[in-house]
Amino acid sequence: MPPLNADERTTLESWLDFHRTTLAMKCEGLDDEKAAVASVPPSAFTLTGLVQHMAEVERNWFRRVLAGEQAPPIYDPQADPDGPDGGFELAEGATLRDALATWHAEIARAREHCADRALTDTGRFMEQDVSLRWIYVHMIEEYARHNGHADLLRERIDGTTGV
Repeated sequence: MPPLNADERTTLESWLDFHRTTLAMKCEGLDDEKAAVASVPPSAFTLTGLVQHMAEVERNWFRRVLAGEQAPPIYDPQADPDGPDGGFELAEGATLRDALATWHAEIARAREHCADRALTDTGRFMEQDVSLRWIYVHMIEEYARHNGHADLLRERIDGTTGV
């Protein structure tokens, strides 16, 4: 649970970490086969694909947008880095363990990029300045939405519900 009465930065970072932790918890105890179970036909949406997607989202917002790095997409290196974040599709041999390792590495890089920046520091998105504050809020929203998807996927896989 994020602190109930903290400064703005602590509040934003705590909520983002809360949602990151929630996604990790949705994947606990699953093997590669179960984590690759699709939601419902015709969708191919899986927990492994969702973790891959969130690695792409972390990379996009914190490395490309905030830090201005030339970081190619992870799961489809030929994709347009300015296009929508991908990662949902599972390549042959994709594993949950590898997806989680990549995602954790992107989170670590994100934290490094944010450590010495003020909430008012900006990166560039769609030829406009975007503040770290806005990126944090967007990331919280992105995780919250996808954690709802993860809830439904996990319940379909083995009946597990809750955080």
